[in-house]
Amino acid sequence: MLEVHKLNAFYGQAQALFEVSLQVRVGEMVVVQGLNGAGKSTLLKALMGLEVRTQGGIICQSPSGPVDIGRLETYRRAQAGLGFVAEDRRLFGGLTVHENLHVAASHDVSAQETRVLDLFPALKTLLRRPAAQMSGGQQQMLAIARTLMTGPKILLLDEPCEFAMPCLPSNAKARRCWWSSKIACWHRALTDCCGWLRVKSGIPEQQPGFYRG
Repeated sequence: MLEVHKLNAFYGQAQALFEVSLQVRVGEMVVVQGLNGAGKSTLLKALMGLEVRTQGGIICQSPSGPVDIGRLETYRRAQAGLGFVAEDRRLFGGLTVHENLHVAASHDVSAQETRVLDLFPALKTLLRRPAAQMSGGQQQMLAIARTLMTGPKILLLDEPCEFAMPCLPSNAKARRCWWSSKIACWHRALTDCCGWLRVKSGIPEQQPGFYRG
């Protein structure tokens, strides 16, 4: 579904990622682990086309075949099926939960909202609450739910459990259904596939190989 080949990323002239390669299969969850500064957030931003300049291949499967989305603008990557939940959540603080969900909906708004609220039932009682008045865990739920409203094929999650497990769906069946495929950056997780980014002599580099369970 997604294949990254020798991806380099730059902030100005400073290189932050060095030839990172990974593959995400349909229905698979891939976790990228690493110390602070190893480049986990940079990797997700590079995949989404945010803030960094990149070199290398980012291949996404489409109905017509493989497409290199590495040169596309961010909104085009979203249209191709990437959804991104940033570490800082980037919610519209002045909008209610209901409004945050609807502003992101790509199609069939009512059906999408029903599906998302079934996965995160705690949000049902908060629909009229402004996002700025929610706790950190509630905001994390909303950030994930809002991205799911776009109907992504691949979900990119940066530290999704920073505010503990309440941000995840409450039962195992729901947890298995709410992702199609996922790349998550956090410290520990149960996962289909795990890879490491490490820092050596101040230069982030990929630990050789991704490990599938």
